[in-house]
Amino acid sequence: MTGSGGPLADDDKPQGQEPTTTPGDGEQRRGQMRYQDPESTAPREPTLAEQRARIAAEKRREEKQAAELAEAERKTRTRRRVMIGGGATVGVVALVAAFYTAAQPEEYTQTCTAPNPQGQLVAVDDEMCTEGYAQSHGGHYNHSTGMFFMPFFIGGSPIGPPVQYRHSYTPSGTAAPTVGQPVSSPNFTKPEGATIKDSKGSTVSRGGFGINNKSGSGS
Repeated sequence: MTGSGGPLADDDKPQGQEPTTTPGDGEQRRGQMRYQDPESTAPREPTLAEQRARIAAEKRREEKQAAELAEAERKTRTRRRVMIGGGATVGVVALVAAFYTAAQPEEYTQTCTAPNPQGQLVAVDDEMCTEGYAQSHGGHYNHSTGMFFMPFFIGGSPIGPPVQYRHSYTPSGTAAPTVGQPVSSPNFTKPEGATIKDSKGSTVSRGGFGINNKSGSGS
């Protein structure tokens, strides 16, 4: 069929032109997104690659947690060992210190004493409590009592009973009386196993472990 404008096709459209169509229901144009209702649309199943990636990530997370827990336990064990070791060291040191302290003999200062004219006991020079000094001054030393006896002279003649000299022992930590000072609490018994020093600090008798090593003249 022909017309004034040229030949026409069977659909009454000019030849050379594509027929135009209008998309109907359910058809989608190119470049247009389809809307999905979240309430009615089923979620897409993850692909195999996504599933493997998810499993690998979960495994790495579990391995990290296990490593952190193991490190925390290791630090706790190390700290406990250090504390136990420190306590054992302190215990050994304390035990050694206690043994050393117990092994050390007590120290005493011996002071020569004699009554003054008023009858008060006072400290006198150390040499007056030596056997040689007593003998050189007409006196003597009594080994059983530990006392030195010397006569008291006036005008070259002895008068009255002899003067008694003897050692008094003062424990370490207590000030021993000096010459001329009164002896308020005398201790005339020589301590067994103790180190004895004179008023000048020189060792007269060295003790230790319950053994009394006697030296020199004294009570």
